[in-house]
Amino acid sequence: MKPEERPVTALVADDEAPMRDLLRARLAVAWPGLQIVAEAANGVEAVELGERHRPDIAFLDIRMPGLSGIEAARRLYERSHIVFATAYDQYALDAFEQGALDYLLKPVSAERLATTCARLQARLRARARTGNGADAAPPQDIGQQLARLTTLLENKGKPDKPAYLRWIQAQVGSSLRMVSTREVLFFQSDEKYTRVQTVGAEFLIRKTLKELLDELDPDEFWRIHRSTLVRVDAIAEVKRDLRGRQMLKVRGYPGELEVSRNHSYLFQQM
Repeated sequence: MKPEERPVTALVADDEAPMRDLLRARLAVAWPGLQIVAEAANGVEAVELGERHRPDIAFLDIRMPGLSGIEAARRLYERSHIVFATAYDQYALDAFEQGALDYLLKPVSAERLATTCARLQARLRARARTGNGADAAPPQDIGQQLARLTTLLENKGKPDKPAYLRWIQAQVGSSLRMVSTREVLFFQSDEKYTRVQTVGAEFLIRKTLKELLDELDPDEFWRIHRSTLVRVDAIAEVKRDLRGRQMLKVRGYPGELEVSRNHSYLFQQM
């Protein structure tokens, strides 16, 4: 088989199976001839499978257990084109608009994926013509970019403007629903699940309230009870009931939310 006739192969690595499924489905539409030869659920698996299968392209989620996507890329970039996936604009805007590295912002859009696939196909054609990929950035340049990205990842807790969670991934039957945090009215947890309430719909996720507190913008979401986070700009009214408790009325939701005594300072004028 001639080199140009050999199927283009890819590795997909993401620690969340629904996100792997979503990317695989959209790749099937954007690039029908692409063969996904391996899928990994963490960075260590990504490196092992990448070294075993030697794919032409590696789609790597940035945040994975074991090794981050960036750390895995430093082991794979010399033989695979790297495409990062990230839910954080901070990384995409600051670091990925490079000729030699590409990124997909989660949730992956069909339009962005089509652009990425076209860019990858152009690089692969150029490599097939020249035999050495002369149009791509030299490996040492890519290595320097990956080193800088590693530094950014290590310093993620100290950015000038933190990158907050923008999307909630909720499983609905066999499908993955991506819910923008701008749609969320409040989060309410019980022992096993956290309820995500939007206007007219609710979803259950396994992410804990503590995890959400660490990932959400504290100026956008306030904790009003040990089991409740509410979107500040969704609050329509604060009043006291007959027992003297502060109760919140939220726009687009018929019920009321209780404010615990420990969080009553948020509404000191009441």
